[in-house]
Amino acid sequence: MSAVPFHYVDLRTFCYSTEDEKRVEAALRTFLPDDVDIEREESEGHHGDRILVLSARLERADEMRHALSKLAEFEDIDRLMDELDQRIDENCAFFIQLDKQAAFNGDVELGSGLMFRAKVEAYPAKKEKAVTAAREALTELAEEGEL
Repeated sequence: MSAVPFHYVDLRTFCYSTEDEKRVEAALRTFLPDDVDIEREESEGHHGDRILVLSARLERADEMRHALSKLAEFEDIDRLMDELDQRIDENCAFFIQLDKQAAFNGDVELGSGLMFRAKVEAYPAKKEKAVTAAREALTELAEEGEL
């Protein structure tokens, strides 16, 4: 993919007190280049339990390309493309919930536990333009993965 039609990609997940922090970080790293730092922020659950929020923002083209290429490995990428109209909001933000356990195993599956959010570059900044731009980028990445 030559140009990356995204302003940034945000990835975020929670590590609950019952989870192994290294495993949760490994799940998040499935979508991150090796040199990207993960931000950690501690929070507290309803019952006083510790919740660690792990997140990363990718703003460089190569970083975003890496995350999007991993996303394009999703076996049912056609389903994702069919749902782009529901997954991109009026602010041109693209949202996907991914399965944290699958990500730990290096796989890409829809599910819960890991939030993938990307701001789509569209001029003018309209949802329809964003859907088209995201569809073209994901199609190109999926085709590159088949080579």
